[in-house]
Amino acid sequence: MEYNTARNHLIMREYGRNIQRMIEYILTIKDREHRQQQVMAVIELMGTLQPHLRNVEDFRHKLWDHLFLVSDFKLDVDSPYPIPTRETLRTKPDRLPYPKKYPRFRHFGKNLEMVIDKALKEKDPDMKEGFTQVIGNYMKLAYGNWHKESVHDDAIKSELNIITEGQLQYAPGSGGGASPASFSLQGGEQQFRSGNTGGSGGGGGKRKTYQQNKFKRNDNNNNAGKNKHKYKNRNK
Repeated sequence: MEYNTARNHLIMREYGRNIQRMIEYILTIKDREHRQQQVMAVIELMGTLQPHLRNVEDFRHKLWDHLFLVSDFKLDVDSPYPIPTRETLRTKPDRLPYPKKYPRFRHFGKNLEMVIDKALKEKDPDMKEGFTQVIGNYMKLAYGNWHKESVHDDAIKSELNIITEGQLQYAPGSGGGASPASFSLQGGEQQFRSGNTGGSGGGGGKRKTYQQNKFKRNDNNNNAGKNKHKYKNRNK
């Protein structure tokens, strides 16, 4: 009985022991033409055992590379592709340069600094102002996600001023809340509405007239209900 410990090393497990034995047998064939025929048959069998390789680009090229790898690069046959060597298959690829980015404000991320640089280079004042408001609103969102608490607009305005060295001025309320100008407008409108309550032509006078008419209608409806009730009792 033959045990695995007595067998030679299995080079590629996905093809199994029998494929490796076939290739070892082909190495013993001295007739080159017969050896070429056997190699072509083994290539077809390898493709059958690995159907997922058919979806890979140049899958037959990969099969031929595996064939030479299993034969320990000792197989002398004609290949439709460049015959690989041990050095070409086992060479290490060049090391990829990994981008090293160290953001100054990590809770805002590196992308925010890129957007800030783009905003600083913008020449259109309206576009630059739009960039500034978007940056400020995003800083508020990032600050909340990082610290799990809300942040005041003045803190965002101060921090953006420090990051851009005073080149971008964030106006709180342009995208998230109400700006100081909007507060003054709202206050003036409320004062206008509340201050003209006594005038005949103001909004307060109209509201007062509307409320009086509403009360009159309610009184009329109540009187109609009472009269209807009295009429029913009289008929009884």
